[in-house]
Amino acid sequence: MPVVLPTDALIYLLLVLVAAFVLYTSRHEHLREPWRRVLRSPTGVSALVVLGFYLVIGLLDSLHFHPREDGGTASSEAVYSPEVLSLLDLWLTPLMKHQEKTFSAPFATHLYAKESVELPDGRVIRGYPRLRWGGKQLEDQETGRVGDILRRALKGLTLGLACWALAAFSLLWLLARRAGHGLRQTFETLRARRSPVPWRTALLTLAIMLILSFMAGELALEYHVLGTDKVGEDVFYQSIKSIRTGLVIGTLTTLVMLPAAILLGIMAGYFRGLADDIIQYLYTTLNSIPGVLLIAAAILMLQVYMSNHEGDFGSLVERADLRLLFLCIILGVTSWTGLCRLLRGESLKLREADYVQAAAALGVSHATIIRRHILPNVLHIVLISVVLDFSGLVLAEAVLSYINIGVDPTMNSWGNMINSARLELAREPAVWWSLMAAFLFMFTLVLFANLLADVVRDAFDPRLRDA
Repeated sequence: MPVVLPTDALIYLLLVLVAAFVLYTSRHEHLREPWRRVLRSPTGVSALVVLGFYLVIGLLDSLHFHPREDGGTASSEAVYSPEVLSLLDLWLTPLMKHQEKTFSAPFATHLYAKESVELPDGRVIRGYPRLRWGGKQLEDQETGRVGDILRRALKGLTLGLACWALAAFSLLWLLARRAGHGLRQTFETLRARRSPVPWRTALLTLAIMLILSFMAGELALEYHVLGTDKVGEDVFYQSIKSIRTGLVIGTLTTLVMLPAAILLGIMAGYFRGLADDIIQYLYTTLNSIPGVLLIAAAILMLQVYMSNHEGDFGSLVERADLRLLFLCIILGVTSWTGLCRLLRGESLKLREADYVQAAAALGVSHATIIRRHILPNVLHIVLISVVLDFSGLVLAEAVLSYINIGVDPTMNSWGNMINSARLELAREPAVWWSLMAAFLFMFTLVLFANLLADVVRDAFDPRLRDA
């Protein structure tokens, strides 16, 4: 039975808005040309491919449902579990169910710490107990593990290359059909780099991502690729599940922030006078309050509400989702002031432009002037700010969760992984893989988001359009 969480609904709304923006962009040449610059940049294309993988995982994790419980007869009414799962959970069922007793290192076959182990003859010794799932298919755990890992990695490499070859052929066929050329001529065009879009770079990045994905998938079926945590949960599964949290924080916060920033920023710059004074006073006062204190106060109030209304939540997932939504809202409330200030300055300049003055002299209404002349000319600032702020918001979630005022502790997030890893590093021997996994996934997302932000900023910079 499908379930639509509040953040799911907002994600769908954001997709609709993005589709509307794409349609609007396709009808205006001054917006199409900067995006062509982005697609002609090898860095921009590579970043889009990598971010596309993150986006697909995030969308799969945003399609939730109540699973049907087993045991019912064919004629009886379907009975659904109160548990909320996503399509990503369904896809990663082996990783979710292969839970060990406690810590185990990446690709290990035994627990990481010594425990009391009972031998077949009844003696009890201190040793490393065998894992329940990790490498369970091995007959000889000492000598067969390396060979098995290599065979599975090779199988994943082969499947990744096969999938890439299919994707590359499909792209070649589409480009040939669009250009009206043969496959061989289109292939020579791409090989000689005569196409304005760097398809070779895009295909190379796609090959790397597909190979890594298939290799990790094949290995994760029989091993804990990134080890397990204190309760024996697969760290690789946690890292993948945390992708949605990072994307939600980075995108839904923008959805909350943009209306206030655009509306108030343009109003302050265009109308000036009393409206400008009130809006400046508003965002100056808000900026004077430490954002961490506002976030902490809001989260604490939400925790009190949830504690007093436990019956309103059907599952832990719904409870954690409400806290995630509330965190997005409070982050949006505390982060709109910077963009508002930028739009105010740009609107002050645009209202003095000759075409705006002429429209006002001809009696055109303020609403029409703002819609036709002011708003289209500040969209590039909005877009650049949104892309640049994304990575900062992803990092903000990690910092807030580290100090226990971020997302719910039961929700998978890189911040929660880092928060738990700081205690695990103090163990002897140190448990380092949770921190490494969170760092690796978050670093990749933030790195390519920043690379895309740089390309978008350069593409929309009027001073570089003729360069």
